[in-house]
Amino acid sequence: MIKNSGKMLLALASVMVVAGCASTKLDKPAEVEKKDVTTTSTTTTPDTGKSTVATTDQSTKINAPITLDRVIYFDFDSYAVKDEFRPIVEAHANLLKQTSGAKEVAEGHTDERGGSEYNLALGQKRAEAVVQQMKVLGVGDSQLEAVSYGKERPAVDGHDESAWAKNRRVELRSK
Repeated sequence: MIKNSGKMLLALASVMVVAGCASTKLDKPAEVEKKDVTTTSTTTTPDTGKSTVATTDQSTKINAPITLDRVIYFDFDSYAVKDEFRPIVEAHANLLKQTSGAKEVAEGHTDERGGSEYNLALGQKRAEAVVQQMKVLGVGDSQLEAVSYGKERPAVDGHDESAWAKNRRVELRSK
């Protein structure tokens, strides 16, 4: 119980560090109070590209949602995870490491350019690249799955670079 609480606090701290990178500096550091976290549940909102993780604090019985981005974007014809999206992968990996029964699917997608077979293969490579990074971070094989939809499920309709950039992605979904 204490071991799981410590892991949850570590994951929460990791998420806060990632979130803090984009915020302005404060004159005085915020005080952090330690609490026992006993349960977690994950809900994915399809339209926002974020997952919400609800944690229940044993001492106050209040649910505190934490929102995680769940979309990783890629350059044209590439399956290398860009540095700017590594914190998303790390946050999901930390959450999965703490919740042994949780599973996620990395869904690889491409833009409309190129043949169907090529795009299915590229989408699979993108999904596997994200899964491999999570495994390196300590997530178990049984918690991860990589699938490809190629160009079959675009996030945005359109035939320009703006639409294509939003379609070259991996979406992390709770299973």
